[in-house]
Amino acid sequence: MPRVKRGTKGARRRKGVLKQAKGFYGARSRLIRTALESVDNALKSAYVGRKMKKRDFRGLWQTRIAAAAKDNGTSYSRLIGALNKKEAKLNRKVLSEVAIQHPEDFKVIVAWATS
Repeated sequence: MPRVKRGTKGARRRKGVLKQAKGFYGARSRLIRTALESVDNALKSAYVGRKMKKRDFRGLWQTRIAAAAKDNGTSYSRLIGALNKKEAKLNRKVLSEVAIQHPEDFKVIVAWATS
């Protein structure tokens, strides 16, 4: 019985890994074992980074809303509490955009929520 060489499958897999490792430093971009470890680690970091990005943006929105709320004579927590009590369907992303782009409209929202 002839041996199985697995030429195309393995070659395709290695080629794909090295393609993903393009731009890595030294052996990480050339040697398959090192490249495979580096690519796995990079993909893991990218996954974590996508989750962290969401967390970072939420913090940024909170900071923006807090600054705009302070300008309008209230605190972030009082404003969010008042909006939740009024059952307003405005999320933090939208609130921060309104606070930056349309400060006069944000002032109206704060007045409505705290009244």
